[in-house]
Amino acid sequence: MRKFNVAIAALAFAVPVSGSIAVAAEPVCEIDRPVVFAGLDWDSSAFHNSVASFILENGYGCETDIIPGSNIPLINGLARGDVDVHMEIWPTNVSDALQKGLDANAFVDLGVNFPDATQAWYVPKYLVEGEDAPAKGLKSVYDLPKYKEVFTDPEEPGKGRFYNCIAGWVCEVFNTKKLHAYGLTDDFVNFRSGTGAALASAIESNILREKPILFYYWGPTWVMGKVGDQVVALEEPAFDEAIWQSVTEESDPSQVTEATEYPMSAAHIFVNTEFNEAAPKLSAFLTAYDTNSAIVSEALAYMQETGGSSDDAAADFLRKNKELWTGWVPEDVATRVDAAL
Repeated sequence: MRKFNVAIAALAFAVPVSGSIAVAAEPVCEIDRPVVFAGLDWDSSAFHNSVASFILENGYGCETDIIPGSNIPLINGLARGDVDVHMEIWPTNVSDALQKGLDANAFVDLGVNFPDATQAWYVPKYLVEGEDAPAKGLKSVYDLPKYKEVFTDPEEPGKGRFYNCIAGWVCEVFNTKKLHAYGLTDDFVNFRSGTGAALASAIESNILREKPILFYYWGPTWVMGKVGDQVVALEEPAFDEAIWQSVTEESDPSQVTEATEYPMSAAHIFVNTEFNEAAPKLSAFLTAYDTNSAIVSEALAYMQETGGSSDDAAADFLRKNKELWTGWVPEDVATRVDAAL
């Protein structure tokens, strides 16, 4: 069973007609067992689980639990009823598994958690902004050949360096195809870091020292939480579904002649159908739950900088964003959650 270690909330009192003092009744959860969350193996999911669990436990009187695992098995568990709540489903990434569950009326889409997950090629603002900026005028991926000396690769000084994803990741394959499509292979080294941590470290350290760097990254992540306001995304052709599909289907990167920017993605909250019917108040809260990429990235950066857990980040978020989350719940629930903080 998953329980938060919080201070005992102050008791709420009411004065009845008789003049005696009565203690307000504690909230009773709509279901008589723990609410089970899908415990995905990435930090943003853990953060959302912690926020929702804190509110359910302290505002609605529920107990909560988590089943850890990877995405497809957890979606299947959601369909079976082993899992009640999945806080971060990306419909385009797991469309087959979702469609099976939706066709069987096994779970319900409660809507968008955050609408603006992003992927792009970035450069630091200090390279492109200001009269003396070394890459002033760099706005588009098509401008990059004119500024390759700014991003000189230490191993191939005649070329610039592009920091790609990790070899084998889907984003690495797409970015390699984009390098060909944008005509950059003669001017830039397609550099793949050995690990995700190495890529993040390269980005953070170069920006901290105000060094040149051209890189791909995505959000929400702790990296974008730390440096997102210090970088600018390079312009690419506007997203085009037909071009995107063509790039996806082409197995030979050298044959890709046109590309498009990454599509904006949205993460959804799904719940098991029986849970949805048995706990309408809890589902109403989860339907109202609404964040964005910047909020999540800030929380992940908090975890990275402090070494704190997702529970710590959730408490920090709830303290700093009272005007946001109180809009997700009734006033009495908000009062209890605020007291627990």
